[in-house]
Amino acid sequence: MSMTTAIPDGYMKNQEGHLVPAAQVKPQHVLEDQLVREIIALAEAEAASLRQLKATIKESVDAFLALVAERYGVQRGGKKGNITLQSFDGALQLQVAIGEFTDFGPELQVAKVLIDQCLTDWSASSGPELKVIVTDAFRVNKEGRLDKDRILALRRHDFADERWKKAMDAISDSLRVHRSKEYFRLYRRPAVDQDFVQIPLDIARV
Repeated sequence: MSMTTAIPDGYMKNQEGHLVPAAQVKPQHVLEDQLVREIIALAEAEAASLRQLKATIKESVDAFLALVAERYGVQRGGKKGNITLQSFDGALQLQVAIGEFTDFGPELQVAKVLIDQCLTDWSASSGPELKVIVTDAFRVNKEGRLDKDRILALRRHDFADERWKKAMDAISDSLRVHRSKEYFRLYRRPAVDQDFVQIPLDIARV
């Protein structure tokens, strides 16, 4: 385990890791250093508080759902889904959302081959628009990853060609959930005739 070396009084550490006498550092740089350290310390304390809040919400929601399941003689288990809990007067809501992170398996390559076969055979009778749609769907983004939504959107096209149908089945079979994440969103409705307003827990939304 690495140990952080204490900086002697009257010195500051520069970006190369060297100790520099504080008297040789410009006053505005000293003030900038102090400001950043104070703000980061506050932010880290707030982040720790938010982590504790999330843990408390999760523990409380899980306990409540287990109680509801027990009320009906069911043992809760398996995959969790999206739910909404609300106060009796309907003014407060707690939404639990499950976000899934997916990747494509090798079946996607089979789908691409089948789609290319279709496009080749259809080239005489179909317009260029379909080819553009397919080409865009399989284009990688800046991170070198395929756009999942564009590929899945191909399944909206219902063509009679059996190769296309098999390709769409292959796309569906290629989807693999590699992890899921639980999100908690809190809402308050100012008045009965008004929409719910999310309680911001994101610094950019405060």
